[in-house]
Amino acid sequence: MNERDDTAASEHRASHIRSFVLRQGRVSSAQRRFHEEGMPRWGIAYRPAALDLDAVFARNAPRILEIGCGMGETTAIIAAAHPQNDYLGIEVHTPGVGSLLKEIATRELSNLRVIQHDAVEVVRDMIAPESLSGIHIFFPDPWPKKRQQKRRLIQAGFVRLLATRLAPNGYLHCATDWEEYALQMLNVLSAEALLTNLANDFTPRPPYRPQTKFESRGLRLGHRVRDLVFRRAATP
Repeated sequence: MNERDDTAASEHRASHIRSFVLRQGRVSSAQRRFHEEGMPRWGIAYRPAALDLDAVFARNAPRILEIGCGMGETTAIIAAAHPQNDYLGIEVHTPGVGSLLKEIATRELSNLRVIQHDAVEVVRDMIAPESLSGIHIFFPDPWPKKRQQKRRLIQAGFVRLLATRLAPNGYLHCATDWEEYALQMLNVLSAEALLTNLANDFTPRPPYRPQTKFESRGLRLGHRVRDLVFRRAATP
């Protein structure tokens, strides 16, 4: 770990403001069953030690991290369409984790694993520096009220930490349908010295990101979805 990587990690050692609130949402019987049966098989427990991803996936391949998988459909579609890559999804809510595990089981995906834990702690403690080929953060909670915005996931410190986990030429892809949050993302990502924008500002939706039901509904309501793709500079 170089000095920049160590600094980025140490800045998150203190307690941080969580970007989520765990609510007592309804867990269906199917979600509960797939959660109970699937976590021992495809789940990874949080622990403060770097993962051996070659051991987790039993191979060496490009690794993509997705933060906030929601109900898991998009994550599973991407993993199924790109069997040459390995995918690690992070989600805190049990209904979503159960649904994602159902997708893994029904699609018979061997290249997707799940961690049910706070993403900041997982990235800080379990993801080794320069180990990821890509990071996806699709439609994170915008926390629209001004007093809530300190909870937003895309903040300078966390972006710096994410950048150190990318291998040279690795990419960070964010998407949101909340205009004000998109502009904040653009400013925060542009300020990180390790990252370079692949567009002048926002980019058209890359073909590997499927259009979700949530996104389609928003587009019908006139919401514009903005994608940002930044790349970590190659080592000189």
